[in-house]
Amino acid sequence: MTTAVAVSKKTLYVIGLPVVLIALWWACTANSSSYYFPSLGKIAETFGSTWLTTDRLTNDVLPSMARLAAGYALCVALGTGLGMFLGLHRRARATAEPVLEFFRAIPPPVLIPVLMIVAGIGDGMKVLVIVLGAVWPVLLNTVEGVRAVDEVLSDTSRSYGITGIARIRYLVLPGASPQIIAGMRQALSISIILMVISEMFASSSGLGFTVVQFQRGFAIPQMWSGIIVLGLLGFLLSLAFGVFERRALGWYHGLLQSQPGEK
Repeated sequence: MTTAVAVSKKTLYVIGLPVVLIALWWACTANSSSYYFPSLGKIAETFGSTWLTTDRLTNDVLPSMARLAAGYALCVALGTGLGMFLGLHRRARATAEPVLEFFRAIPPPVLIPVLMIVAGIGDGMKVLVIVLGAVWPVLLNTVEGVRAVDEVLSDTSRSYGITGIARIRYLVLPGASPQIIAGMRQALSISIILMVISEMFASSSGLGFTVVQFQRGFAIPQMWSGIIVLGLLGFLLSLAFGVFERRALGWYHGLLQSQPGEK
């Protein structure tokens, strides 16, 4: 009974604020005569006819999702692999740190013109933009996670002769996984932003391209509906990532709950 009440309260908290915000948006724009800020009702009327069609899904939504998936997967693989190497090798980390800090300070959208010259205007350029911008949270969190592995456990594993791949698999990777996954969560949000930005340049499909086309064609309700689609996409991906995080870090959350004073 207590569990059911707790779940009900949590569900109410999760959906309560969005419902209130939507109601406020609806009420504040119900009598709107502004061309650029149409009523939520008008936006909702155009939503179905604009986005719930086969052509829109296959020509815009699916290409965007494919670019996002490819870019995100590459940035997680690259950030985790390079972060493990730098975290385990102090000299390599000291050598690479100034270079990494320099490239990390460059805003990824600035690189789009360069990437258009190098990689063209196809999907490769858009995936590269996502990778170059979203890899940093994964990389830096992995480095710090590896450095923070318990020294007692590290010495114990070394005394038992656990080295090489076995040490990485059974000690370093699990110990660093909370920070790696924290970096992956940050990278997911950045990936969505960069996916949209990359599609606004020299593109012929995708959610970012479509929103810009609606804006240039003064299809304002359709433009707002596209923004809502992007918000829903980010929300659903965040929920999916939360499920993955709970499954991957179940041992870690259980450990925290078993320690008084920890959350």
